[in-house]
Amino acid sequence: MLEYMGQIVQALAGRDRGGIFCVVGVDREQERLLLADGKRRKASHPKAKKPAHVRFLTEPQRGGFHHPATQALQRGETVYDRELRRAIAAFKEEMSLGKG
Repeated sequence: MLEYMGQIVQALAGRDRGGIFCVVGVDREQERLLLADGKRRKASHPKAKKPAHVRFLTEPQRGGFHHPATQALQRGETVYDRELRRAIAAFKEEMSLGKG
């Protein structure tokens, strides 16, 4: 499940349905992804979701979305809320331009 770190996902279930998040951690014991967006869900208090309840907007096989924040997460480094917000905004911008 570590290959999910730094991936951009969209919540499919719950009150945060439709929200765009970044995978900031993995709870192996409960088999859940820890999600944060830097705004509603801070990196210090991520939302735990089952992988079945999210849609991956980036592909782990291709290396995911290339942004300094997502790459830092993949290396196991700490990422701050401001960096998460910027990464998600950059992802949304890229998607709106049709590059994704």
